[in-house]
Amino acid sequence: MKIGITCYPTYGGSGIVATELGLELAIRGHDVHFISYANPIRLDLEQPRVHYHEVEVSTYPLFQFPPYSLALTSRMAEVAELYSLDLLHVHYAIPHSVSALLARGMLAARRRLPFITTLHGTDITLVGADRSYYPITKFSIEQSDGITSVSEDLRRRTMEMFHISNEIRVIHNFVNCDMYRPARSGRPENPYTPAGEKVLLHISNFRPVKRVLDCIHILQAVRKDAPAHLLMVGDGPERGPAEGLAHELGLERHVTFLGKQSHIERLLPLADVLLLPSQLESFGLVVLEAMACGVPSVATRVGGLPELVTHGHDGFLEAVGDIPAQAARVAELVTDADLHRRMSEAARSTAESRYCSSLVIPEYERYYREICGG
Repeated sequence: MKIGITCYPTYGGSGIVATELGLELAIRGHDVHFISYANPIRLDLEQPRVHYHEVEVSTYPLFQFPPYSLALTSRMAEVAELYSLDLLHVHYAIPHSVSALLARGMLAARRRLPFITTLHGTDITLVGADRSYYPITKFSIEQSDGITSVSEDLRRRTMEMFHISNEIRVIHNFVNCDMYRPARSGRPENPYTPAGEKVLLHISNFRPVKRVLDCIHILQAVRKDAPAHLLMVGDGPERGPAEGLAHELGLERHVTFLGKQSHIERLLPLADVLLLPSQLESFGLVVLEAMACGVPSVATRVGGLPELVTHGHDGFLEAVGDIPAQAARVAELVTDADLHRRMSEAARSTAESRYCSSLVIPEYERYYREICGG
C-alpha cells in the first residue's frame, strides 16, 4: 500500500510511535510518505520506501499565527494525488485529523482518500478537553474513516468525554524486539556512572505531567540503601527545575542530564530500573521499550500502564506522588539480585509475547485494508 503518515516530529510518544510504525511498514514492503513540518526525530530517510514531504508555512504580516493546519491540508492533498496514496494515517487528533478531513474533501470529486486518526492521550485529555478545541476535536474524530487508540483506557476515556458513537479500535503500541533487547554479552560498560553504582533511568519530554522532580526525590531516597546514579534523558520545561533540585539536594554528582537522544535502544540496556512517575500515561511507550531490554520499571498506576505492567511480576506500579513507595520498590530491585533477575526476564517475556512489532504491525495492515475496502 501507499500510506501517508502525519505526526508531530518532536520528542514525544505520538511522534515516536508514528515514526516507528512507518519504518516497520516500509520494511514490510509498503511505501510510506511522512508529511510534517520537520523530519521526525527517529526517521531514517536512508531506509528504502520511506519518503519525507516538508510542510512549508508562509509568513504574512496579516497572520498573527502562521496557519499550519491549512498548509498541512494542501500538502496532504498534493502528496496524495502525486503519489497515489491509498490512505492517510494521522497521529494526534489536533490539528492533523482536521487537515486530513479537509484534504479528503479537496480530492473527493476525483478520488477517495480515507483517513485514520490514532489517539495518543493528551490530544484527548488536555487539548481536546479545552472548550476552545472540544467541538472540532469531536467532529474530526467522528468524521474519520477509522479511529484507533493506543490503550483500552484511552478508548474508554474518549468515549466518555466526547460521546463518540464510532468504533474505536484498540491497537496497542509496539516495540521492535530485535532492536530493543538485553545486552547480548552481559551488562555493557556504562560511560556515565562510576563502577558499582546502580543506574536509574528516566526518559520523557520533561513536561509537568511527567513529574520529573519526583525522579530526583526517588534517587535521594534510594541512595540511603544503595549507591545509585540517575540518567535523565530528554528535554523540556521541567529540566531546569530538575537540575536546580538536584543541586539543592546535593545530588548533582549523581544525576546526569543527557538531553534528547536518538538511540534509546543503546541507553536502556545500561539501566537497572526505569522510572516513570507520571501524573498520566495513556500507554507508556518507554516502559515497553525498557521491558524489551529486560529493564523493569517503577511507574504509576494510571491510564494504560496497568494494561502493560503486571504489578509485582514484570514491574511495579504505585500511586502518583507516593515517592516513599516508589523509592522502596526501586530499592528492592537494586538490592535484591534474584528479584531483579526474575522481573527482568518477565519484562522481556511480556514484550516478546504481546507487543513485538511482528505481532502488532499486522493489526494495522488488516485495519488499513478494512478501511480501504479491500
